[in-house]
Amino acid sequence: MGFTHANYAVYREVIAQLMQGNEQLPSLPSITLEIRRALAKPDVSFASLSKILAKDPSLSAMLLKYASSPHFLHPPLHSLLDVIRVLGLAQVERITMVHSVTSLFTMHSAYHKRLFVDAWHRVVLKASVSSFLARHIPLVPEDQVLLVSLLSEVGTLGVLSAFKDREHPPPEDMYVSLCREYSKSLGVIMMKKWQVDEAFIQMIRRIGNWHESIHENLDLADLVNLGLYHALVLRKAGRDLPPLVGLAAFQKLDAPFNLLDQHGHMSLVMQHVTDIRALAITLFKVEV
Repeated sequence: MGFTHANYAVYREVIAQLMQGNEQLPSLPSITLEIRRALAKPDVSFASLSKILAKDPSLSAMLLKYASSPHFLHPPLHSLLDVIRVLGLAQVERITMVHSVTSLFTMHSAYHKRLFVDAWHRVVLKASVSSFLARHIPLVPEDQVLLVSLLSEVGTLGVLSAFKDREHPPPEDMYVSLCREYSKSLGVIMMKKWQVDEAFIQMIRRIGNWHESIHENLDLADLVNLGLYHALVLRKAGRDLPPLVGLAAFQKLDAPFNLLDQHGHMSLVMQHVTDIRALAITLFKVEV
């Protein structure tokens, strides 16, 4: 390690205090809570929901862009009412959560830009690879993959929030170690605070566990694990990765999705890196 254990212990204590009381952890935007309250009503009308969505221009633009994508095979939409009819209430809620998580990441990057930009690029690449795979392996909804991919990284935001009021955040090597030690448990605390569905939380607990398999068929966690694996490869951070063929998720793939390149990575991913990077710009306006 490039740091002293004494200094690291100081940063660990800061995070331990944060975990004992979640008041300092990032909260969802008020507009997100308003939308989720409306969606929880059994008699919510499309008209009333569209009026709430319209309060957030950036969310409205994201919903229109998503619902008008070629993925849905219909002409571009021009009203939030049409968006709700096309996507349905469940998808509107998931895309709202994706937008909210993205906004939270963007907001906090200003406070800790030195540490955060690189981590955010990793998150975006992971989400983009996962979304690309979902578009080409149509076993799970793409919007669910995107949400799980982003939520699986909110613990990184939690680690940063522990130091938001401190003049000197931890050096990069300590920050990486703190994320490895605490990001998953902090992420679960944050998701429970946000009242994320327990099924999603259980999925997210499996992200990064290469050998755990619950279902016989490929599921959300499997697809995101494949996305994470190849994001690490693309960022040249995969020196300690196990062989892809040994992953529980990979073993569920059938031809042609299980074809490998000469380096033992998924041909579907490695032959379309340009498309994946373009998707990152489309979804997040970020080059990775």
